Amino acid sequence: MSVSTITPRQLFELKESGKPVDLIDVRTPVEFREVHVTFARNVPLDRLDTTALATSGDGVAAPLYVICRSGSRGRQACEKLLAAGRTQVVNVEGGTQAWDEAGLPVTRGKKAISLERQVRIAAGTLVVVGSALGAFVSPYWIGLSAFVGAGLVFAGITDTCGMGMLLARMPWNRVSDSSKPTAASGTCQLPKNDSKKACCG
Repeated sequence: MSVSTITPRQLFELKESGKPVDLIDVRTPVEFREVHVTFARNVPLDRLDTTALATSGDGVAAPLYVICRSGSRGRQACEKLLAAGRTQVVNVEGGTQAWDEAGLPVTRGKKAISLERQVRIAAGTLVVVGSALGAFVSPYWIGLSAFVGAGLVFAGITDTCGMGMLLARMPWNRVSDSSKPTAASGTCQLPKNDSKKACCG
């Protein structure tokens, strides 16, 4: 199914024009806490209630904008919402990364390791461990590295990262409600122009 998109600049101008903009950020709470669009609300992909979002508010009539880190998880969320019956869903091109790099306003909080980096670290560790055990303990351990490799191929083909979804549920990717940053929390809301940040979008 086709997912509509909007550029960060277009969405910002829409918000500045005074029109109501409902933007959900589907990254993990920890990623959201680190940096997010000032008017976004956090609805993690693994906890996305598509039925509620498809029937709440203006439902079909009002557009629901979706953002993630770079666009991949946002597109997945849009596809789920479309399948649930919410026809007016729009993915933000390039995600929060593109928004930040465009110099648009963001709220910053405590730094964290992105889900993408966590996937790289976990996959790389499993491959190294599987190879080492296969060489020094039993050749059967090579299967672990093969399994991880097959998973990465599957993630690349389907754009669905099972390891990323599993890691998103880990305790270190959760934050308590009281620590979630808000526009009034006193965290920096200035655009970041001096640097760029580097399976999950």
